[in-house]
Amino acid sequence: MNDSVFPLPPPKERIYCNRTLNMRTIRAIGFDMDYTLIHYHPEPWERRAYEHAKRRLASAGWPVGHLEFDPEFATLGLIMDLELGNVVKANRFGYVKRAYHGTQEVDFTEMREIYAREPIDLADSRYRFMNTLFALSEAHLYAQVVDMLDAGELEKANDELRGQPLGYSEAYRLVRGAIDEAHMMGELKAEIIAEPDQFVALDPDIPLALMDLKHAGKKVMLITNSGWPYTRAMMEWSFDRFMPKSKGWRDLFDIVIVAARKPAFFSGENPVFDVVDEDRGLLQPVLGNLEDGRVYHGGSAAQVERHLGVRGEDVLYVGDHIFSDVNVSKRMHRWRTALVVRELEQDLEALEAFKPRQAELTAMMDRKERMEHRLSQMRLDLQRLEFGYGPQPEERAEALERAARDLRKDLRSLDAEIAPLAEEYSRLSNERWGLLMRAGNDKSHLARQIEKNADIYMSRVGNFLGNTPFVYLRSPRGSLPHDHGPAGGS
Repeated sequence: MNDSVFPLPPPKERIYCNRTLNMRTIRAIGFDMDYTLIHYHPEPWERRAYEHAKRRLASAGWPVGHLEFDPEFATLGLIMDLELGNVVKANRFGYVKRAYHGTQEVDFTEMREIYAREPIDLADSRYRFMNTLFALSEAHLYAQVVDMLDAGELEKANDELRGQPLGYSEAYRLVRGAIDEAHMMGELKAEIIAEPDQFVALDPDIPLALMDLKHAGKKVMLITNSGWPYTRAMMEWSFDRFMPKSKGWRDLFDIVIVAARKPAFFSGENPVFDVVDEDRGLLQPVLGNLEDGRVYHGGSAAQVERHLGVRGEDVLYVGDHIFSDVNVSKRMHRWRTALVVRELEQDLEALEAFKPRQAELTAMMDRKERMEHRLSQMRLDLQRLEFGYGPQPEERAEALERAARDLRKDLRSLDAEIAPLAEEYSRLSNERWGLLMRAGNDKSHLARQIEKNADIYMSRVGNFLGNTPFVYLRSPRGSLPHDHGPAGGS
């Protein structure tokens, strides 16, 4: 049979594998809801969260009325340095590759002076890792507040802080509090329920993919931190239109768990309640075992395992949050993990468009490497001539020096050709921060976290559709520097 009859999905529809996963052995699959089963348009959602937070700061006396939200300022995987008021992007080793102080880019020399000696350590409370799209409004508002703080505009802005110095860390605490309040007070979610078409990106592939999984014999679960009224409203609006006649979104799930309180859901035995009146959201404690087809409030991963009669490695959990979804479920229960990274689509599209120029850049970098190796050899030959040791070169010193000067000139010309292409590559996908999974030529800190915590990752849950419930996902052979041959350098 010709393999071309069954082509692999295009790159943006694939599932990418860090740790080999045979989907045929998975007996149960749990899904987060927000930014996982339901994807929000980040700009209107975060703009609304930003405006809510800004109003709360203004009510506390902060002169923030003139601030405007820039949806392009921040991206997933950045790190806020609360000690210095910076937003930075680091590579997999924690070394900072690009930085902004407030909303102003830090030049390379200053950045190197600040961060060269000590890599970023996310265990340090000084840093906040942006591992979810909900952090976009928070990062931009914080950066703007840093600008105002530096300009002396906040010295007497907040009554409770008068007479006390307001530093970058304290400013972040207040911004974060305003953002959290915007989410927790329910106003934002009420607006989304009222106008879901303004906020939600519909995806007909997801309900069909879940039907495939369920009919393949998997237990399918919805496990979300959102409450029941919001969950029901969002799932009905986003899913029911794509369901077969007489079926609704509830038919896709064996168990629905709301208000799960992740990551606590994975780390302890929390009380679980049955939603006995789904219209009014009335609860009653569950005293016995869980049952299929019910909606539960709270509970724990351990209860789910007991109900399903499964072990950790039999369960796959799919979410968008590196820590509260994939890290803790793997660490506490050895569940297999999948991360949804919607921005991956944008990166893949940018890389595809850059392919012809990437071929040029690769060829020029290879040429540069060889030229630098030759120049290094010339320097060594001159050194051995000068000090009279080791194998002596055939050329005289004057000829070697002349050839080295010519080669340096050629290298400068080549660098001038490389520079614009390298700069274009560094700005792919996002003008400020570049590709999500790259920091220069290295993996980004986000890529390292995904690699470490997620068995598989994809741009959307709908990618299960093209890969089927029976796919055997194999991790690629690990790439080592020596796989690509020796590297030269001077």
